[in-house]
Amino acid sequence: MPELPEVETVANGVNARIRGQRIHSVWFSRHKEPFKTPPAEMAEELTGKRIERVYRIGKHIVFDLVSRPGEAPALQWIVHLGMTGRLLVSASDVPVPAHTHAILQLDAKRELRFVDPRRFGRMALHRIATAQPSATQPSRRSGKAALSSPVTGGFRGPGSEPLSISPDEFIALFRNRKLSIKAALLNQKLLHGVGNIYADESLFHAGIRPTRIAGRIRPERLLLLHAALQSILRKAIELGGSSVSDYVDADGVAGFFQLEHRVYMRTGQPCLVCGTPIRRMLLAGRGTHYCPHCQK
Repeated sequence: MPELPEVETVANGVNARIRGQRIHSVWFSRHKEPFKTPPAEMAEELTGKRIERVYRIGKHIVFDLVSRPGEAPALQWIVHLGMTGRLLVSASDVPVPAHTHAILQLDAKRELRFVDPRRFGRMALHRIATAQPSATQPSRRSGKAALSSPVTGGFRGPGSEPLSISPDEFIALFRNRKLSIKAALLNQKLLHGVGNIYADESLFHAGIRPTRIAGRIRPERLLLLHAALQSILRKAIELGGSSVSDYVDADGVAGFFQLEHRVYMRTGQPCLVCGTPIRRMLLAGRGTHYCPHCQK
């Protein structure tokens, strides 16, 4: 399943290519699974709207929509990629891939297509209860639009944001938690966006064994994990995410962070630090990779 860096890469790519464009028409497939909002309602609400910006919250891609430039967004389109979902920006004359479940026709004969072979992805509308000043207005401090900042009253996701959570807030998340630190990292109600790949890689870089009980880990070690997690997520975004299965960006291009993996999917191979074979176990229902020497 695409994790935070992959979703961020897709959202940034889509934003760069279609931000400011108007949705002229909408087509949805007849399959029921991808829709959390009835497709007829979504098609009616999306048609005619202008895409103010596209960004990531957790593992969700959020489209802020307006009727006229400069007004406050009152509606958002939320897309979750699931396990095999892809958002592709294509020219309208490019053949439509199999398993396409949504096509938004935009300006300049462009289309935004949602492709999902296994149909675990989801699409929904989110209405903003109270209109706020447009979130794309320049910040008074930076003079630039804050593309990753959620709209006040808009969709916020289930947990804390891994890239902006403070060290103290991070430590507080795990206080008195009786589950393993790997399970805690995967709990989207604690940290939304972190998945199997980046939990394994962050725990390795912090030297923490995945089975350690979260509430018993000393604060100074959690600080190492906080720094490792943010560093690895940012590096993965820089490299376009990890392509280990179906993931591609908005142009259909694979990422490269899988070349940086130190433990994930390296079972039996020597640790790149100490040479000990990497082990794999099942933890929190997920395959978990670790170095038995470097991680304590």
